[in-house]
Amino acid sequence: MTYLLLSTPFVFAALVLFGIGAAHARRRDDLRRYLSAWGASTAVLLVLTTVFDNIMIAAGLFDYREDGISGARIALMPVEDLLYPIAGALLLSGVWQLLDAARAPGGHSDA
Repeated sequence: MTYLLLSTPFVFAALVLFGIGAAHARRRDDLRRYLSAWGASTAVLLVLTTVFDNIMIAAGLFDYREDGISGARIALMPVEDLLYPIAGALLLSGVWQLLDAARAPGGHSDA
């Protein structure tokens, strides 16, 4: 099984939850803030993942089977490794939005 195939259901589930969160944000006229917060957090996660995965691979802490990756790499790190922070940011953004909507009186937040 490849890492891309292993990541696919998680990314799909995260996209569904992110979409539900986006629908809630749109109803609250908060979609721009929702998307920009996701974009900023995703960018930070991608940079940190790229830097630290390369450091850990270079230090010999772990590596990937060649038959489990696409072959495309950013330095030492396979590009599939970026799916985890993307899925995490999608999932957490959706959950945060839904929790904020549930917490606010009447489903609307003043924040």
